[in-house]
Parts: sequence; C-alpha cells; structure tokens
Amino acid sequence: MASLPSGSGFTRRTLLGAGVSALAVGALAACSTSGGGGGGAGKASQPLKFWNQPWGAPAFLTEDQRIAAAYKPKSGFGKIQYRQVQWANFTQTYSTAVAANTGPAVSSGGGTQAFLFESQGKIAYADDLLDSWKKNGIYDDFLPGLVDTLKTKNGYAAVPYNLDMRLFWYRKDLLEKAGVQAPTTWDEFENVCKALKKQGIYGYGTYSGAGAFTGGHTLVAHMINNGGGLFNENQEVDAVTDANIQAMEWVIGLVKNGYVDPRSGTYTSANAYAQMNANKFGMIWDGAGTPANVNASVASNLEVGTPLTGPSGKKGALYFPNNIMMYKNTPSQAASEAFLTYYYQNMKTLWTKKTGIGLAPLQSIVKAAYADDPKTTAIVENWQPISKTWGAPGQNTVFLNVTKVDGTQPMINFAQTILAGKTDAKTALTTLQNALKSA
Repeated sequence: MASLPSGSGFTRRTLLGAGVSALAVGALAACSTSGGGGGGAGKASQPLKFWNQPWGAPAFLTEDQRIAAAYKPKSGFGKIQYRQVQWANFTQTYSTAVAANTGPAVSSGGGTQAFLFESQGKIAYADDLLDSWKKNGIYDDFLPGLVDTLKTKNGYAAVPYNLDMRLFWYRKDLLEKAGVQAPTTWDEFENVCKALKKQGIYGYGTYSGAGAFTGGHTLVAHMINNGGGLFNENQEVDAVTDANIQAMEWVIGLVKNGYVDPRSGTYTSANAYAQMNANKFGMIWDGAGTPANVNASVASNLEVGTPLTGPSGKKGALYFPNNIMMYKNTPSQAASEAFLTYYYQNMKTLWTKKTGIGLAPLQSIVKAAYADDPKTTAIVENWQPISKTWGAPGQNTVFLNVTKVDGTQPMINFAQTILAGKTDAKTALTTLQNALKSA
C-alpha cells in the first residue's frame, strides 16, 4: 500500500469516524486512574513510549524505527520504546490505553485525536516545546500558518506532522483533445466540463461511496473556496449561509448538466481511479497521492490544477494537518519534549527516502524532498497557503466539534444527496446542519 492516500477509503484524520464516539472516549477517561502526570525525577529514566501510525509503505516503518532507535537521550532520560499502531481499530487502541494510563508519552494518530483527549485532560500542551523551537529554528521552518491550526484556548494540543489536502488534477491530454485549457475560475471549470462532455468524458471526477469520504471533503472545499464553510467563529455548526448555498448550487448545476458521473455517489476510490484509467474522468478532486493510484500513462498526463477563484473573488480549499501529540502520562515532560525535538531535527529522511508519508510540514524538508518533483512542489506552494481546516470560515483551526463532520454519516448523506442532484442547496444544507447539531 503506497501511503494510505486520500482516496484510500479510510480517513486517518478522525478519531470518531472509525466507530468510537466522544461519549465512549469520555467514559473511558472518566474510569481511568489519576496517575501519570508529568513524571517525577525517578520516572524520567523509564522508557519513553512513542507510538506511530503506518503513514506509508513498509519502508516508512523501517525508517521511522531507525530514527527512533538512533535517539541518544541525555543522562537521566530513558530510551525510546517504539510501537506501530495499525489503522484498523486504532481508536480503540488509543482510547483504552490512554484511559488506563498505559498509553504512549508521544504519538501520532487521527488528526482530531489530540482534541478529544485534550477535552479529557489527557494531553500535555506543546507551548513550551514550541517556545524552545523558536530558538533552534524548527518553529520558523513550518509552512505558513500551520502551527496555529492546532491551537486551543488553553494551549497547543499538538504539533504538525504531515498534511493531506483536497485539490484537483486534470488530464492534459484529454483537455488538449477537447480544445480547452486548464481552468482557473468556476466559470472556466464549467466550460471545460462542457467541452469534455462532448468527448464523452466527465469533467468533475469525485467519489462518495462506502468508506470514501473525499466527495464530502470536496464539497466543503468548494464552500471554503467561496468564503464559506461549516463552522462560525464560536466553533458552532453554521452551514446554511449564502456562500455555502451558492457553492452547492454550482455543484448541483454541474450534476444536472451531466458533467458528473451519476454513479459518483456510490463510487469507492478504486472505482474513481478505474474511471481515470478508462479515460472517463478528465479532472478529479482528490489528494496529493492521486498519480500513485492510476496507471503510468494516466499519471504521466496528470497535472496539478491551479486553485480556482470562486464567485466571491476568493481562493480557498480544505486540508488536514495530521499531527503528533504529547500526553500527561509520561516518565518526564522534559523527556517527551527532548525526543520530539530530536525527531523533528532528524525526520527528513521519511520524505527524502520517499517512504510514502503525507506532505511534509517543514519548508526545509519540502525543498529537499520535492526538488525533483514539480507536481508536489506546486501543491505545497499553491494549495497549502490558501487552504483552511474544517474550522472555516470562523477559525482556521481544528477543534473538538469538527469530529462531527469528518467521515460521519451526516456528511456522507449530504455528499450523496448533492451528487444525486435531486435537491436544492438550501434544503440539503439545512438537513446537514440539523443532523450535525443533534449529533
């Protein structure tokens, strides 16, 4: 498996999407003992548990273990005890261990995981760590605005680790055959779809079937592109807005004009990539890993689209800052921070050795890893700066409430309803808002 790409049919950002509710996590936490804390002087020499996910191919695990094993803690701090936690049932693995204070001191995990455990008082904030990184250069090396996406009212719940984005790819050969150039606005996008339709090709490629959440992600990306989104400044669901209605009416119009495969609402990622390979999708909204999921001839003709300018005159998209977090249950908070500093200073090879991990969060790694990869460079340079989190338009942060929308049934129903084209935007958004508020 290349890297659990955005089209893999499994969302690695959400802790709730795999079947564990916030209530269940809360109940587990409530049953836990109070031990652990920040660790006393005697505990500091105990092994420091670092749990990571399989973010890429088998080569990722090999390299990640090598990096962890090479860590030489200063006197008084323990060595690293490494564990890879599989994505299958990872929610139960973490929630059970954290509740029992047998979990890691440092881990990655689902992108909203830190905010669930932060709400239960289990997370050690990264403020002091980030202050130290302002002195050694790591802080200023992060991509623009990335660190603050993980800030809560009480502190930084985690630090950015790798990125997943929603953007569009186009087949340059199919667009050339249709006699059109790559679009830069919504109107141009619609015109390209019209030209592709004459060739028997769908212009708006997407998928929202079983286990495939990218279709819903893309719809929210369009809302953000138009200055909208699902949450207001108070982190409350606020979906029925003029910007969102306009964005969804645009998509519904594409559906009704025959620019969207009518089976898209039932497609898995494999179905969508099969349509790409069959020359049936001229453009597709997906993640950065799309070329790795289609055949070589298709991949060679894939180009990264330019972020579209919406009717509002704005540019915007949706992205997911996957992260690494620290826990209060640690042999020593100083030991946790020392290891993470080492890890960030030495993790570059996870990208330069092309292990399949998501987009790099540090500018220095971007330059080193993508120097010979103009497509990925274009994604980082053109899409990351204009992308926002689920918290848009109110806040460009991740927070507990966003667990209601990533990979959840209300969002799946919403996406499939829009892609069916048998509704109006306001009705669909109202249904979504009511479902999210009652979740």
